[in-house]
Amino acid sequence: MIEFLQLDFPSILLGTLAALSCGLLGNFLVLRKQALMGDTISHVVLPGIVAGFLLTGVSATWPMMLGAMIAALFAVAMIEVIRRAGRIETGAAMGVIFTTMFAAGVVMLEQSGARGVHLDVEHALYGNLESAIWLDAFGISDLWNPAALATLPEAIWRILGVTVLVILFILAFYKELMITSFDVAHADSLGISSSKFGIALVFMTALAAVAAFAAVGSILVIAMFICPAATARMLTDRLSTQLWISAFVSIISGILGYLLAAFGLGWLGYDNSVSAAGMIALVAGLLQVFAMIFAPRYGMLFNRATSTDQLEDDTPRMTP
Repeated sequence: MIEFLQLDFPSILLGTLAALSCGLLGNFLVLRKQALMGDTISHVVLPGIVAGFLLTGVSATWPMMLGAMIAALFAVAMIEVIRRAGRIETGAAMGVIFTTMFAAGVVMLEQSGARGVHLDVEHALYGNLESAIWLDAFGISDLWNPAALATLPEAIWRILGVTVLVILFILAFYKELMITSFDVAHADSLGISSSKFGIALVFMTALAAVAAFAAVGSILVIAMFICPAATARMLTDRLSTQLWISAFVSIISGILGYLLAAFGLGWLGYDNSVSAAGMIALVAGLLQVFAMIFAPRYGMLFNRATSTDQLEDDTPRMTP
C-alpha cells in the first residue's frame, strides 16, 4: 500500500487532473469547431519550453512554463495573421503553425543540450508521468495530513491550481461561453463580446495545455481536449450535462488508463509496463468509440434501428 501511495497515486492524480482541466475546456472548443486549437497549442509550446531552458540554462519549471506560454500566445497571434493575410480557413492556418513550430522545437532539441536534462522528443510526446513520486507518504492518513500533502510533487500542485482556475472560469462565465459558442451574432447583439470571450477561452486553453504538457506530453493533451467532450456530445444535448459527463470521462480515463498501463500486462503474466500517458489517451479514445456505437440517441446501433425519416428529425442539436 505504501508503495502504491508513493509511486502510483501521484501519477494517477497528475494524469487525472491534466485530463480534467483539458477535458472541461474541450467542450467549448468542440462546440466552436475549434478542436484543432488544443492540438495546435499542445505542439507549439515545445519550442517555448526549449527556449526557456536554453536562455536560463536550468530545467526549472517557471522559465520553461513562461517560454511555453509565450510560444502559445505567439502561435495564436500568428494563426490569425496567416488566416487574414493568406485568406485561408482557420484549420489550415492552425495546421501550418503547429507543424512549423513543433518542427522548430524538435530541431532545437536535437541541436541543444536539452537531452541531458531529460528534455527530448520522447518526453515531448509521452511526457514523464511516471516520474511523479511521493516519497513522504507512509500511510492512508497522509492523504489528509497537510504537512505530508505539502511534499507532493510540484507538478501536481501546478496542474491542481490550473484545474481550479478552469472550473472557476467556466462557473463565472458559463452564460457568456454558452451564448458565444452557440450563436456569435446573437451574443454580439446582447452586448456579449464574442471576440473577447474567444480570446479568453484560447488563453485558458493555452494555460491548461502548458501546465499539462510537461507532465503528460502532447499526445495526452490532444486526446483530452477532444475525446471527453466528443464522447459527452454523443450522450446528451444539454451543455450543462455534457460538462459533467466530460468530467466523468476524463477522470475515468485518467484512473483506468494508468492502472492498465502500470498493472495491465502484469495481470496477463508479463513483467513490463507501457506508457501511462499513451494508455490514458487510448482509454479515452475507446470510450469515444463505445459512445459512437452505443449512444442511446446518436449511436450507430440506434441509427440502424430507426427509419430514414426519423434520422432526419434526429439531427444532433445542442441546448443550454
